[in-house]
Amino acid sequence: MQHFKTLSAYLDYLELPRPEHPMFSVFTASGGGFLPCPKESSPPITNDCYSISLKKIVKGDLNYGRTKYDFTNGALIFIAPRQVMQWDDSVVYNQKGFSINFHEDFLKGTELAHQIKKYSFFSYAANEALHLSPKEEKQIESIVENIDIEYQNNQDEFSKDIIISQLSTLLKYANRFYERQFLNRKELSNDLLEQFNKQLSIYFDSGEIQENGIPSIEQIAHKLSVSQRYLSDTLKKETGKTSTEHLQLYLIDEAKNRLLNPSKTIAEVAFELGFEYPPYFSRLFKKKAGISPKAYREKYRMN
Repeated sequence: MQHFKTLSAYLDYLELPRPEHPMFSVFTASGGGFLPCPKESSPPITNDCYSISLKKIVKGDLNYGRTKYDFTNGALIFIAPRQVMQWDDSVVYNQKGFSINFHEDFLKGTELAHQIKKYSFFSYAANEALHLSPKEEKQIESIVENIDIEYQNNQDEFSKDIIISQLSTLLKYANRFYERQFLNRKELSNDLLEQFNKQLSIYFDSGEIQENGIPSIEQIAHKLSVSQRYLSDTLKKETGKTSTEHLQLYLIDEAKNRLLNPSKTIAEVAFELGFEYPPYFSRLFKKKAGISPKAYREKYRMN
């Protein structure tokens, strides 16, 4: 897989103009024009840059989670360093958005270098993009316009601080708009939890739990065609619990059924559920059920 260590090398590969700054670039469709068109397709690649881009689709389907949508407005996409990217020519974009690309070292020594790692949407897949309302789109474009003005100006000692301040503002708005999007997608969130539990049920029924142990959240997310971070964030917003917590609750529910079988020891139940160490199973059970496996068994055996 090809990896690009500098912003210039990455933009050269995309067949885009070289940046005005060695570690930062902005492309906008100002004055009613169009963005420069990058390569139509690419095999999997990675780079050391962050990317924030607004795209408008005029042809082809883009999925949000597992659902197809007609995106009249823009889709805001965030890509983190070393995230694998691949695309083909099946989706045609109206090149009237913007594209901001900057090397991770551009943020070194700034507060944003730490803050940006907290924005989980940089770990989402492209099909989990932020879909802006017309009002939100105008707010984001206004910030990008300020960034572009500073980018095009002659560089001085204030330029970088101003650009980073505007970038920080853009990300804070994006975070707010994602919150709105999660709230507006309750039906999708409920379906995601249902599918999450269904995948766990399939995994247990197939006997994989004994062979391969407890499945990782990454494995489940892959089965659901969503990113691990998006899965956890969506479930957290809707249910108040992360994907890890839902997995643990599923395991505890399974444990409760199996503990009532008097022919099995607590250690056997733990091993059946994929726990390598029975003491860890007992601690988790007590934490989630409020009672130890042994006490639970004795309590309900008497009823």
